[in-house]
Amino acid sequence: MERYEKWMTINELAQYLKMSRTKLYGMAQRGEIPVSKIGNQWRFDREEVDQWMKSQTRKGGKEA
Repeated sequence: MERYEKWMTINELAQYLKMSRTKLYGMAQRGEIPVSKIGNQWRFDREEVDQWMKSQTRKGGKEA
């Protein structure tokens, strides 16, 4: 079983989701993706991000 860290940095999340950091920063600032901010650093809970991704899935290729 692969071990992973619960909390990801913006760089780790960008690699995990294969998205740009700029796009993710914008989504975090707009509250579109689950995030915690500690001081001036963003941290993303891997389990929350996974749940969020599943909630974004379109059923049968159609918009809900």
